[in-house]
Amino acid sequence: MRRICFILLSFILISGSLFAQSQQQRANIGFYNVENLFDTINDPLKNDEQFLPDGDYRWNSERYFNKLEKLSQVISEMAKMQGGLVVLGVSEVENEAVLRDLIATELLAPYHLDVCHHESPDRRGVDVSFIYNPARFKVLSTKAYPLVFPENPDFITRDQWLMTGILDGEDTLHLIVNHWPSKIGGEKKSLPYRLGAGKLARHIADSIMAASPNAKIVIMGDMNDNPNAKSMMEGLRTKTNTKDLAPDDLYNPMWQMYRNGVGSYAYRDSWELLDNMIVSAGLVNPAHGYKFFMAHIFRKDFMLSQSGAYTNYPWRMFAGGIYQGGYSDHLPVYITLVK
Repeated sequence: MRRICFILLSFILISGSLFAQSQQQRANIGFYNVENLFDTINDPLKNDEQFLPDGDYRWNSERYFNKLEKLSQVISEMAKMQGGLVVLGVSEVENEAVLRDLIATELLAPYHLDVCHHESPDRRGVDVSFIYNPARFKVLSTKAYPLVFPENPDFITRDQWLMTGILDGEDTLHLIVNHWPSKIGGEKKSLPYRLGAGKLARHIADSIMAASPNAKIVIMGDMNDNPNAKSMMEGLRTKTNTKDLAPDDLYNPMWQMYRNGVGSYAYRDSWELLDNMIVSAGLVNPAHGYKFFMAHIFRKDFMLSQSGAYTNYPWRMFAGGIYQGGYSDHLPVYITLVK
């Protein structure tokens, strides 16, 4: 009898907890490296020659529209999640026009999304931007932060793009989207650039928190480094758990996921977690309103290669310079906020 009562009590407690969670208001904020979303038009100010109809990749209208269709499938599935998709940071987009084409696709048009784009100085012509739901997020301000190295003025890369706005008419959020320098040239040679990118993102966050203690900040992007890298731990100075967070600390919930072997990018038969979502202590332990709940990698079977050498890897658009017709070489990541 006691055992039956215990089982019933446990069931009631679990059911109550699940019901309470289901009644929470939710909001999802994500990031997606969409892998070279270029149009087919030559821009003389950008190095986009590969992505032209007569370029190396034979980038024609058919391939462009296939790319838009594939990306819209992913993003529309994310939008169906409980809590919807309020903001999605993106990287590797050529210009605002391609984002406008993306949100106008058949699958995304019903969501009435908008874009917040910034033209970066990157020589290859790829930018970081935001797609957002204006019914839930009102943009208040934006600011670009260039990543410069006085000792190497010829080094040019993507800016870090800050968007501040109001979520659901109540919470002020500061969102910083990144695409840090790659490892071209090797780890040792390229690390100082990502370390500098981490310090810049930290400077932006510190500036926000100095003006607004307990600010709710989300730093997102393709960092081209895993959560345990020097650029993350020393440059951005992230914490790996929520215990005893100081008011000005930044918490990286992706760290434990990476330790568990989970990744967003596959390279040489191993998973890496280059795409990160980092939150401020003010979002982990807020006085009111939305708070951080959980981090995720958005992964569906249709986004993965089903055969060949890259089976179960992200189904990318190009592999070894050969057109694959897939989605992206990265999987999206996102966090869920609750209140």
